[in-house]
Amino acid sequence: GQLPTWLQGILLRNGPGMHTIGDTKYNHWFDGLALLHSFTFKNGEVYYRSKYLRSDTYNCNVEANRIVVSEFGTMAYPDPCKNIFAKAFTYLSHTIPEFTDNCLINIMKTGDDFYATSETNFIRKINPQTLETLEKVDYSKYVAVNLATSHPHYDSAGNILNMGTSIVDKGKTKYILFKIPPSVPEKEKKKSCFKHVEVVCSIPSRSLLHPSYYHSFGISDNYIVFIEQPFRLDIVKLATAYIRGVNWASCLSYHKEDKTWFHFVDKKTKKEVTTKFYTDAMVLFHHINAYEEDGHIVFDIIAYADNSLYDMFYLKNLGKTLEESKQLPSIPTCKRFVVPLQYDKDAEVGTNLVKLPTTATAVKEKDGSIYCQPEILCEGIELPRINYDYNGKKYQHIFATRVQWSPVPAKIVKFDVQTKEMFQWGEDNCWPSEPVFVPSPDAREEDDGVILTCVVMSDPKDAPFLLVLDAKTFKELARAKVNVEMHLDLHGVFIPEKDLKTETE
Repeated sequence: GQLPTWLQGILLRNGPGMHTIGDTKYNHWFDGLALLHSFTFKNGEVYYRSKYLRSDTYNCNVEANRIVVSEFGTMAYPDPCKNIFAKAFTYLSHTIPEFTDNCLINIMKTGDDFYATSETNFIRKINPQTLETLEKVDYSKYVAVNLATSHPHYDSAGNILNMGTSIVDKGKTKYILFKIPPSVPEKEKKKSCFKHVEVVCSIPSRSLLHPSYYHSFGISDNYIVFIEQPFRLDIVKLATAYIRGVNWASCLSYHKEDKTWFHFVDKKTKKEVTTKFYTDAMVLFHHINAYEEDGHIVFDIIAYADNSLYDMFYLKNLGKTLEESKQLPSIPTCKRFVVPLQYDKDAEVGTNLVKLPTTATAVKEKDGSIYCQPEILCEGIELPRINYDYNGKKYQHIFATRVQWSPVPAKIVKFDVQTKEMFQWGEDNCWPSEPVFVPSPDAREEDDGVILTCVVMSDPKDAPFLLVLDAKTFKELARAKVNVEMHLDLHGVFIPEKDLKTETE
């Protein structure tokens, strides 16, 4: 096929690439060592490259020729030959774990720089053109967080907004929303922008020792949307996991009898809306978008009825799932919640306070809290992306992967949240990754542009490829075959040519 002439830049993606080191194997797919790969679009041609992230974790493991750094689903133990004193010392130093810097989930842009990210306090700077690994940044040196999401948001000024959990700091566990500026003042050119991190606000955890797990959050023009779900991390279990010989993932548990709480923080006042909004227990990883309309916040997420998704990615289960092609135990459901921020305070108990045309409800309870029920938009989609120019605004299109009977995506879809219409692209034995939308330079409409996705094949004889679809019609424009083994990746970004530093810079 043919690529649009305006498509110039780099699609940079990240995901787990190496699962075996020497005689040792990771237990979980999300534990694999980070492998970056990129597709560079230049004058109608595509260049491919891939490189392992040279994290400290990677270097230690490769040097020892076995797994020596613990990951979320795999606990690594010191060499049994070490003497007993050294062993006792290692146990003690694991109490608040020194987390891995195997940043395998996403790519974050900070000013002109790019970082590989995961969910620990470490991120790694990378060169998007050569995929070289540069310095390591520890968030906890600048802001009191032990964990942070790998799905930050960007505002119109280029600031990054992200959230992290501060575990039992000064006797409190809280969720911290922080802002990283895109650049530093002229006179401090030598300093990093992380030195100017600002804490926007903090939300106390409902429980000191059981903070909520979260993978992303939402943002509208005036509010931050944070969902405190009953999928929680047990801090005491986390601190003793090493001694007990279990992995950190076993310290996460889902409490289906509990509520899911919605928090809304006003960006201007930095204060949380005081009304208590909640819904039934659910597990979510990905927010899609949020916007405000007539005194309501509307936000779309992909939610599950339980936490079985994580378990499906244990390598012992993943092979089974793909062969048996059975139904997912919990189907991802695209839910729209509509939350009235302005409503009649004298409304009777039991009144639905939603005034927008939707089946979503928000009902006033006796104690003044508001119980929200969603409108179901569709089922079976994951890894959602939107045209980011519409982030925080009323929008129409979700680009996502279709997951039917396996946690591994089988198709790419475009879903219209207004008409509920769905376009799909799929071919037999093809496993596409998260679709990335790239707007065309003269875009007039939300879906003017292309969709990029990497596709791996079931049959090793078939070459994997990069697929380019017209985002409007969902018709194939081009594909670029890559004759190397490509890994299934997780998330990534498209970097337009203008955002790439020239070699001299």
